[in-house]
Parts: sequence; structure tokens; C-alpha cells
Amino acid sequence: MEVTVDIRFDQLLDTIKKLPAAKIKQLKSALDEGYIETKANEELSGFQNYLLDGPVMDADQYAQFKENRKHFSTWRQQ
Repeated sequence: MEVTVDIRFDQLLDTIKKLPAAKIKQLKSALDEGYIETKANEELSGFQNYLLDGPVMDADQYAQFKENRKHFSTWRQQ
């Protein structure tokens, strides 16, 4: 069973501050740096999602791009 509660950050912080020191320590150890980094890596920003959803070249298009780049480079040096 899962219960979802919508609570503002400041309300959550006030509630945590009212906990006994032992419970705060337990919460702090549960939210260690490893957990926070993992959670942050899982949550992609809008810009990251935008980049990941963008077009991608296939192998033939990339080969053509490299060939075109070579021709433009030769053309600029003349």
C-alpha cells in the first residue's frame, strides 16, 4: 500500500526539526550522499531530456558528414 502526501518543503523542514535528535540522525544517515547522488542522476533536467530526445545520425549519415567536412576543409584552404 502506498500513500502520497503533498507537503511543501518548508512544512517538511519544520516537521523534521520537531523530531527527536535520534530520529533526525537516522533520517540523515538514510539520506546519505550516495543516495542523494543516485537520486539526482536519475532525475534528468528538462534540457537533458531535450538533448536525449533529439535527432541522432546513423552510421551512413555520419560517414557522409565526415566526407563533407573533409571537402569543406579542403575548400577553405584553397
